[in-house]
Amino acid sequence: MSRMHRHWMKNKRGIIQLLSAVLLNGYMAGFRNGKIFTGKTKAVCVPVLNCYSCPGALGACPIGSMQAAVSGVRGHFPFYVLGTLMLFGVVLGRVVCGFLCPFGFIQDLLHKIPVFKWNVPKRLDRPARYLKYIVLLVLVILLPAAFSARAGASVPYFCKYLCPAGTLGGALPLMGADPALRELTGALFDWKLIVLAAVLIMSMFISRPFCRYLCPLGAFYALFNRFSFYQMKLDQSKCTGCKACERACPMAVEVTKNINSAECIRCGKCKSACPAGAVSSGFAPSVSKKDA
Repeated sequence: MSRMHRHWMKNKRGIIQLLSAVLLNGYMAGFRNGKIFTGKTKAVCVPVLNCYSCPGALGACPIGSMQAAVSGVRGHFPFYVLGTLMLFGVVLGRVVCGFLCPFGFIQDLLHKIPVFKWNVPKRLDRPARYLKYIVLLVLVILLPAAFSARAGASVPYFCKYLCPAGTLGGALPLMGADPALRELTGALFDWKLIVLAAVLIMSMFISRPFCRYLCPLGAFYALFNRFSFYQMKLDQSKCTGCKACERACPMAVEVTKNINSAECIRCGKCKSACPAGAVSSGFAPSVSKKDA
């Protein structure tokens, strides 16, 4: 029984990630028929990056929804979308990224491939992490708001020009099921394939490159990490300074200095790696200012 428990603890995040991907994309008939699900749940905004155009998607992607709402900001403010995202941000922070995001799960699986792993130098890594905030501000908010059409919504800039999750989960399955769609592809689709291929290839060598550098949803949740109800805690009285936690962290967080960093996806690998049991996590633990 103890062995089963240890096995579950080691693999529970992967199981939860798989279940999340299946539940969010549970319309199997869509993959078979190449048709997008249009039921009532499609009006509900899910908390993760999950393309609306994925044939199996049962809900709406929050980034796509935000772009659509912002583009019509003259008529109404996107309270529903922002409220949903803020709720998940305040309660969970980037737990959503670490446990629930299907595209994060795909990156995790690719990183398990036994190839050389590249630790990006800090002088490149740290500045590059700000790119996702620029993507959120420019592609998701400013451009849709500035160039919104007078009638209808403006171009969903992030979805159209950058999002690799949409290409993988939406465009490719639809084109595979409907040969006529393949005849309509052009330079834009070629560009999206290049972006997707680059992210997937990089994922084998760098842990979660899209989450680190480009994901606007990760950038949004990162804003809540320090004060979300779910927190990480480092017990300084137990910490030996061995840095095993930092070597295990897939997001290269300096755990001993800033355990509740905006980059932490709450995956728990630091906690599992700590030989002294100094790392803990949970809802509203008493985190000291030094840990935060």
